[in-house]
Amino acid sequence: MLRFYIPNMTCDGCAKSVTKALLSVDPQARIEADPPSREVRVDSALDESAFIAALSEAGYPDKQ
Repeated sequence: MLRFYIPNMTCDGCAKSVTKALLSVDPQARIEADPPSREVRVDSALDESAFIAALSEAGYPDKQ
């Protein structure tokens, strides 16, 4: 399970955008976005770097 902290994910709309960006990397991934904690959990066999790049491209860079 990968975990990402996304400071600018503040609402459900942001969470939907983040989820869409992550699913573009792995359509089979299981994603749980939690805007109040600004955390996203991703269950995928793919490498973390691909998800980090997609988040950054979508305007939601991960802050570890």
